[in-house]
Amino acid sequence: QVQLVESGGGLVQAGGSLRLSCAASGRTFSSYAMGWFRQAPGKAREFVAAISGGGGSRSYADSVKGRFTISRDNVKNTVYLQMNSLKPEDTAVYYCAARYYSGSRYTSDYDDWGQGTQVTVSS
Repeated sequence: QVQLVESGGGLVQAGGSLRLSCAASGRTFSSYAMGWFRQAPGKAREFVAAISGGGGSRSYADSVKGRFTISRDNVKNTVYLQMNSLKPEDTAVYYCAARYYSGSRYTSDYDDWGQGTQVTVSS
């Protein structure tokens, strides 16, 4: 099991940037693929980005491709989501999640979740 704590959310104007962080506990962080998901009010939780344990493989939702970048530091046991050119439709609670071995775009495939961090983009 991995404990996850997100940080870095906040209020930003459209076109601005934020960097989210997710700190993980445990000694085998590099064995876990990590994902970022988001959930807007009244909507289902949706996939944003994922990264493999070693960091060599990344995938993105079409809605964020070219604007968001996922990365990880396996020494610091942290995964990041750099969000640029933010839009009002990016407003949501952002969650990080861990899945042993391989990544996925599906929420049901992930075993451990953080508590979420709010991102609000004003127009």
